[in-house]
Amino acid sequence: MKKENATNKKVKIILAIIFVICLICAIFYLGIHFINANKNKALYDDLQENIIPDETTEELSQVTSEFAEKVKELQKENADVKGWIRIEDTKINYPILQATNNDYYLTHNYKKEYSSYGSIFLNTKSNIKDNNSNVIIYGHQMKDGQMFKDLLKYEDETFYKQHPIVKIATEESENEYEIISVFKSRIFYQDEKNVFRFYQYYNFENENKYNEYLNNCKKIQLYDTEKTATYGEQLITLITCEYSQENGRLVVVAKKI
Repeated sequence: MKKENATNKKVKIILAIIFVICLICAIFYLGIHFINANKNKALYDDLQENIIPDETTEELSQVTSEFAEKVKELQKENADVKGWIRIEDTKINYPILQATNNDYYLTHNYKKEYSSYGSIFLNTKSNIKDNNSNVIIYGHQMKDGQMFKDLLKYEDETFYKQHPIVKIATEESENEYEIISVFKSRIFYQDEKNVFRFYQYYNFENENKYNEYLNNCKKIQLYDTEKTATYGEQLITLITCEYSQENGRLVVVAKKI
């Protein structure tokens, strides 16, 4: 009996040690996450506070100039900066980056520092200045609301109706894009056939390809926006993760106006 009690005591001690180790690891992880979240927020708050004019009192041309000038300024620090994206009443208000591969800015901020938040970035095959293109823009969906998390607000048709415009500035100008489709899909495995790989439509070599993309978007959209686009109008496709399915993505498509 004594031997059995001693064994039970040892087991309890081991379990207690494991519990304490797990608790310490959890606290450490939460602490690191909190530090990273605040660091990322402070980084972009510092950028944003200098270029957010009051659009209710300033002319649009002045607003455009503010963001175009900020892009120029950031390009001196990092030539990978290609523009700035913002959507009213969301936290989406960030510079847009583009590297020579689609992995780098998944884990680096605009200063090229490692960050689990990554950046908002263009697909390597996208050209933001090419009107005959589909500008594919990615961003992480972070639990604390940063980066592209607020794209998920477009699951709600009411939010879409109140916020149908995406604004993108380059060093030359700022343009507005009208949202025409919102849908959920996923990244497909290579052996899957006859599926809509929306993330592979970079450029439209002809009108048929353009319409093929639009028609596929419309087939699976969450609601009818009653908006469409015409061949020759530049499109942007905003993509972030969503977790209702494996490898799920929320996609917002808009046309330049």
